[in-house]
Amino acid sequence: MRLAFYGGSFNPPHPAHVRACRLAYESLKPDKLLVIPAATPPHKPLPDGSPDANERMELTRIAFRDFPEAEVSDMELRREGRSYSSDTVKELRHEYPDAELVMIMGTDMLLSFEQWHEWEYILSECSLAVLPREEGDIAGISREAERLRSRNGARIYVLDVAPLPMSSSGMREMLVNRRGADELDGGVYTRIIKTRDYGAKPQLDWLRERAYKFLKPTRVPHVAGCEHEAVKLAERWGEDTGDAAEAGILHDITKKLSMAEQLNLAEKYGIVFDALERQNLKLTHAITGAALSHDLFGVTGRVYDAIRWHTTGKPDMTLLEKIIYLADYIEPTRDFEGVEPLRALAYEDIDAAMALGLQMSLDELKQGGIVPHSATVEALKWYGKDKT
Repeated sequence: MRLAFYGGSFNPPHPAHVRACRLAYESLKPDKLLVIPAATPPHKPLPDGSPDANERMELTRIAFRDFPEAEVSDMELRREGRSYSSDTVKELRHEYPDAELVMIMGTDMLLSFEQWHEWEYILSECSLAVLPREEGDIAGISREAERLRSRNGARIYVLDVAPLPMSSSGMREMLVNRRGADELDGGVYTRIIKTRDYGAKPQLDWLRERAYKFLKPTRVPHVAGCEHEAVKLAERWGEDTGDAAEAGILHDITKKLSMAEQLNLAEKYGIVFDALERQNLKLTHAITGAALSHDLFGVTGRVYDAIRWHTTGKPDMTLLEKIIYLADYIEPTRDFEGVEPLRALAYEDIDAAMALGLQMSLDELKQGGIVPHSATVEALKWYGKDKT
C-alpha cells in the first residue's frame, strides 16, 4: 500500500495547495491520500488575524471538497502541542505498519529539511515527493535529492511539473487589500469574508454581485449611486473609502422585504423593534440590513452602524455614519427640491449638511402626516438646528 500525505498550516488553503495534491496524486497514484492541517506549526507562529486550527480545518475541507480522493484529516488537531511532522509519521506508521509513506512537499521544504525536528527519522520511514515552487527549481531539487540519497539513503520522487508559485502569505496580503476573490476557491473566500479572519476585506465587485441579488432591479441604480457618493464623501473628509463603499453597497440589502419578512429576520437576529419601527418598513430595513450584512459578509462594527443609522440618523454620529446618511440622501439619482444646496453643503461642512438633511427629512414627514422617529428628532437637536 502507498499512502501519500500533504501537511501544512493551510493558512489559508489556496488553489496551489489543491493543485499540488492533484499533481502528486496523478504522479504517485497512491492508494490513500491525506491532507493534514497543522494545529500549531512548529517552525513559526501563525500571523496575527489567523483563524484557529478548527477553522483552518474547515477552510481546508471546503478547498478540497471537489477532490474526493483527498481525505482531509484532523489527526494533528487531535494531538496537543506543536505539530511536528515526525509525530505525524509515527502515528501513520503505527496505523499503517506495512505502507510506503510518501510525504508531499515543495522546494522550500526540501531545502530546509535538515532543520526539521527528527528529520533523519522521517527519512528512514518516508519517501519524499517534491514539487517545484518557482521556475528553475527542478535543478536545485534534483541536486538536493541526490545529496540526500547518497548520504542518507533517502527515497525521493522529483515531480517535474509546472511550478506552484502562489503562497499563503501572498493570499493573506490580497485579502487585507480587498483582493483574492478571483484567486481563492469561492467557498473558501466566502467563509473568510464572513469571519473576517486575516483582517480580510471583501473585494468590492464580488460584494456588489452578491448584494445586488437582494435588490429589486429598479433599486440598483440608487444603491450604485449611494456607493459612488459615499466614496466621494469619504475622499473629501478623510474616511476609509473601502468601508464607505461597503456600507453604500449594503445599506438597502433588505429594502424589498415585506414587514412579515422583516419581522422574521428580526426574530432570527434577536432584534426588538419599537412600536414605530413595527409600522414602518423604511425604519426596519436599516436595522435588519445591518444584521444581515454582518451575518453574510461579516461587516465590521463601524460599517454595521453606518447601515443601521442611515435612515433615521442619531445624535453624535461617526464620520462614516454621517457619510452614509448623506450619500443615501444626495446620490446622483436623487432629484427633489433642495437637493443641490444639500449636495454642495455636504462637501463644505458635513455637520451643517447633517442638520439640513435631518430638518428636510422631518419637514417631509410632517407634510405626510408621519410621526418621526425619536432618533431623528434627537439627532437634529444634537446638531443644533432644531426648528420644529
